[in-house]
Amino acid sequence: MRYRETQPVPWWWYLIGLGVAAVLAAEFVMGVEVPPWISFGLLLPIPVILLIAMSRSRLEVTGGDEPELVVGRAHLPVHFISKAAVVPQSAKSAAMGRQFDPAAFLVHRPWVKHMVLVVLDDPDDPTPYWLFSAKKPEAVVAALGVTSDRA
Repeated sequence: MRYRETQPVPWWWYLIGLGVAAVLAAEFVMGVEVPPWISFGLLLPIPVILLIAMSRSRLEVTGGDEPELVVGRAHLPVHFISKAAVVPQSAKSAAMGRQFDPAAFLVHRPWVKHMVLVVLDDPDDPTPYWLFSAKKPEAVVAALGVTSDRA
């Protein structure tokens, strides 16, 4: 393994999620006259489960004979990468907005500040590039071992 990172949601998102679920559960208790244990018991776990699922995102650069870039469930052999660039927080909205190619592969985590742009060199793949969130984008680019630019 050359590089690995997890991207958990901030801890305070759980507080907000539980607060919203508690307000909704209280509304059901008052409006529909559902027993409180049913309302709170069913609604409070929902934001926790969703946030845990969102926190399971992974980013890896594997080593070995055939190194791969793994973003979520997607795998890309490193030899198909021609260039990599760090996208700073200031350029994130432009990279995902007016400059974004709809054929590109995108994994955006709003709680992660930086992104990495990886340009592909595969004639059989219609995807021109991958754009994904990374907590330490310089480390990802270094682990890929390709030429890098600053976006």
